[in-house]
Amino acid sequence: MRLTIAGGGGFRVPLVYRALSAGPFAGLVRELVLYDVDAGRLAAIEAVLASLAQQGPPGSGPQVRTASSLADALNGADMVFAAIRPGGTAGRTADERIALDLSILGQETTGAGGISYALRSIPPMLKLAEEMRSRCPGAWLLNFTNPAGMVTEALVPVLGHRVIGICDSAGGLVHRAARAAGVTLPEGRLDGVGYYGLNHLGWLYRLESGGRDVLPELLASPAALAEFEEGRLFAPGLLGGLGCLPNEYLFYYYDTERAVAGMRGAGLTRGESIARQQAELYPRLAAAGPGAFALWEAARRSREEGYLAEARTGGEHRDETDLAGGGYERVALAAMRALSGGGEAQLILNTVNTLPAETAVNAVAEPAPDRPAAGRAAGSAVPAAVPAVPGLPADAVVEVPCTVTPDGAVPVPQDPPGPEQLALMRRVKDVERLVVEATTTGRRESALAAFARHPLVDSEVLAGRLLSGYEAAFPELGRLWHRRP
Repeated sequence: MRLTIAGGGGFRVPLVYRALSAGPFAGLVRELVLYDVDAGRLAAIEAVLASLAQQGPPGSGPQVRTASSLADALNGADMVFAAIRPGGTAGRTADERIALDLSILGQETTGAGGISYALRSIPPMLKLAEEMRSRCPGAWLLNFTNPAGMVTEALVPVLGHRVIGICDSAGGLVHRAARAAGVTLPEGRLDGVGYYGLNHLGWLYRLESGGRDVLPELLASPAALAEFEEGRLFAPGLLGGLGCLPNEYLFYYYDTERAVAGMRGAGLTRGESIARQQAELYPRLAAAGPGAFALWEAARRSREEGYLAEARTGGEHRDETDLAGGGYERVALAAMRALSGGGEAQLILNTVNTLPAETAVNAVAEPAPDRPAAGRAAGSAVPAAVPAVPGLPADAVVEVPCTVTPDGAVPVPQDPPGPEQLALMRRVKDVERLVVEATTTGRRESALAAFARHPLVDSEVLAGRLLSGYEAAFPELGRLWHRRP
């Protein structure tokens, strides 16, 4: 199999190569093609992979080559991973800092910063998708490019079910909660797990062991909650009232003031800190020779320790299991293996909120003798599509457990969300669709409405100031509006 990584100079690419060289994914890929618009970053990561290859048996990892053009990178690809960052770390810095300077949450994927990032990410990702249709029409696109759910939604009209959004935060939550509850999840299975949401906006609402939901017991145990990040992150009273475990990114919604204060008090934003690290690191990696992997690994652990630092207090450090890595690449490679015929897998992924007709049969309750089931006219067949997350549009991209086979990722039906959770998901989905509209039609008004509609902005005045600030920082946004028919 040939795997192409668009964004091949990305910091986390060595995680993918390492997983393909040893363990359950070894031998899955024969050729790894790296493409990046930044030749310096690409050379640095190539040096890290060469260093890593020297640590294993000869030939244990896939053959690596770099491509100087997107067309060359995509020709003959069976799978494509996309993890691009238009504007680089400087762009991330602006995404965060412009919002923080207005006393608004400044975060890479959530709120104003996430909207700005999406406005820049979606146009080149659409170009990638169009190139795939002509260069490798049978390939699957596994999308890491953030904001992953929003970008994936923009690509569905081009690639249909052959694009799947990847994020490890939801799966990480499930596995951390399971460990704390003493639940053993079978490899590649999520039976008894209930999770619904959008990317970086979801909730674990059921966790079964032996057919019994043990989540209420976990939520009622301060000692068990203290064993993992999300359990420590949210106040016990909040968790008790919700009756479920939120994705870590919901910290930005449930405790916004604390998050903003933590970011402002840190001096440097997360993007500024990473930009400083990488400006010094990448040239050293390219020149480090056999020591490149050790240098990269030390930097990776330091970077992981700083993740969500604004949410931790009292000198708290991340758990060793979270620092060790494995989530980012494990989800994508498990999906890739299942898509290529290596056996069915269940994973939490970003995909369209619909069930095929044969699955919908089981999702629609049997009607009472005197009336049809909800959503079914009397005497009619089962509807062609039923939302996996009730209450959200059937064509919206959601983040839910999916069954993955060579036919694609099929979402597993979930329980109806609670009223407050559904209202928040609907509002953020409205924002996502306004952003996609802005990037595909060139309507500046849609971008302005997206900022104003987001619950972490919630102001037309602030929306105008945010958009003006981002337009000043990113001239390509102005060109996007001028492209409007």
